[in-house]
Amino acid sequence: MTAVSGPGSTRFQVRAPRAEAVWLCLFADDAERRVPMARSDDDWIVDVPGDLAGAAYGFRAQGPWAPEQGLWFDPAKLLVDPHAVELDRPFRQNPALAQHGVDTAPWVPRALVPGVLPPGALPEAPPAPPLFTPGGLIYEVNVRGLTMLHPAVPEALRGTIAALAHPAIIAHLKKLHVAAIELMPIVAWIDERHLPPLGLANAWGYNPVVPMALDPRLCPGGVAELAATVAALRAEGIGVLLDLVFNHTGESDEHGPVLSLRGLDNAAYAHADDGSLINDTGCGNTLDFANPAVRALVLDTLRHFVRHAGVDGFRFDLAPVMARGPGFAADAPIFAEIAADPALRDRVLIAEPWDIGPGGYQLGQFPANWLEWNDRWRDDVRRFWRGDSGVGLLARRMAGSSDLFGPCAHVPCRSVNFLAAHDGFTLADTLAYVHRHNQANGEDNRDGHGENFSWNNGVEGPSHDAAVLARRAAFARAMLGTLFASTGTIMLTAGDEFGRSQHGNNNAYAQDNPLTWIDWAHRDTALEDHVATLAAWRAAHHPARALFPEDGAWLTLAGTPMTAADWDAPDNAGFAWRTADGDGYAIDRTIPAVIPNAAAALPAA
Repeated sequence: MTAVSGPGSTRFQVRAPRAEAVWLCLFADDAERRVPMARSDDDWIVDVPGDLAGAAYGFRAQGPWAPEQGLWFDPAKLLVDPHAVELDRPFRQNPALAQHGVDTAPWVPRALVPGVLPPGALPEAPPAPPLFTPGGLIYEVNVRGLTMLHPAVPEALRGTIAALAHPAIIAHLKKLHVAAIELMPIVAWIDERHLPPLGLANAWGYNPVVPMALDPRLCPGGVAELAATVAALRAEGIGVLLDLVFNHTGESDEHGPVLSLRGLDNAAYAHADDGSLINDTGCGNTLDFANPAVRALVLDTLRHFVRHAGVDGFRFDLAPVMARGPGFAADAPIFAEIAADPALRDRVLIAEPWDIGPGGYQLGQFPANWLEWNDRWRDDVRRFWRGDSGVGLLARRMAGSSDLFGPCAHVPCRSVNFLAAHDGFTLADTLAYVHRHNQANGEDNRDGHGENFSWNNGVEGPSHDAAVLARRAAFARAMLGTLFASTGTIMLTAGDEFGRSQHGNNNAYAQDNPLTWIDWAHRDTALEDHVATLAAWRAAHHPARALFPEDGAWLTLAGTPMTAADWDAPDNAGFAWRTADGDGYAIDRTIPAVIPNAAAALPAA
């Protein structure tokens, strides 16, 4: 940690290789005391008498102001410690943050000096092994979205990490046989600068400033609150994964604010030969993983959450950035460094295997022990049930996507299969909308994906037509059945199990309001019970390496072995899978349905 308190003094240390001077800024209420720091190679250090645990602090740095040369030094800017583990307030946008020479102390959070350990956090003992194993069900959770409207959660807890440990939330997770919850970003973020003038706020958190400090709005109790919640979930057999953003920060493009790294060590960001910021993320800047200091900060962050909160592992947003230097490399240093770290090498590691940079789509190219989000599974399954593709491609996706990841008969399948995620249509909206309806985002409906492989079953949006509703319900059950019958890890976004809708908004990142808050009072309990039945069936039949080994049989719905002609026939609407002991399922697009154990009732081949 950058700030380490002890009985006699507190040491502060920060990296700023090209600064000419750096000051530690200590705060008592709003009074600021500046203490000069001394250079030690690329770092600046000062020892302050006394144990300052809990004290508020920041930094200021002096040096050239030449953004075109990658130098953003401005002593008027209060800078957040990149290694901060707790902040005294959330980030908030203000034009002053990007104006040279304007003091930003009124707008910037202050880091809080931790004790030897953050109070309540786990001791630095060898962490317990992860509970989650490949093949289990991951439940993707927006903390506020899941809990803000839950009637059983006390109002004071709603919207916080602690709410996830409430018995009503845990009971729902256990009903679905959830193996791990994956928390969308919970570290402190700042709204994109165009949102406040629109009266909007970031609801997803994919715009962090520093990587370790939890957002005070979500986790007012700091890392101790996270550790207690992780422990409560682990006691019920449920692991916790953190969705982390290491591809960019909220300092954004050249018009963005000066908050932390930009004012201390702007070389943390990747730059082109002409000095301009590389934007492989779509967010204006990109962290440079060719820089050892960036990788060290990332490794420190991962160790912090494993050692002090006990998490099972991590999902990495736009993960190819982690392997860029500047181009994607499957043998990038960060992969070896994680694999060699005693605290990290057994953790669950999940890549979102794409970014928007050159060669940014890298599905199937991450290390063999990493899992990967499989958007091909999502799109191909949607296309099958929409009627665009045949049974052969669906079977390949359900059998583990060996064309992308290789055979998985003797190793865990690396595919993370999902019908929907936070980004895009919900499952219910996939069946109710052909077009995106993102007007509420203030971008004239230009944002979000234009092609969702969705269909509305005859009516765009809500309908009272019984036939339309029946078809939507049948397709929802069929698609969920496809998910739970598939080889590999499966992921369900919170609320899709009972028909959550965002009214056709497929990019609801700026909707921290009832559009993204789950409406527990009006959920489809019949669909929820159906998903619970599927989950129980999967839990009873899922071996560790894959749901269905490769020694089973593919059958027609008449019970005969599938032939090449059957796989290629455009009018073939279904197939079955049967294992040696008679277990399996049948798929019938004409109903539509996925029926567990139906294969046992088919005629013998």
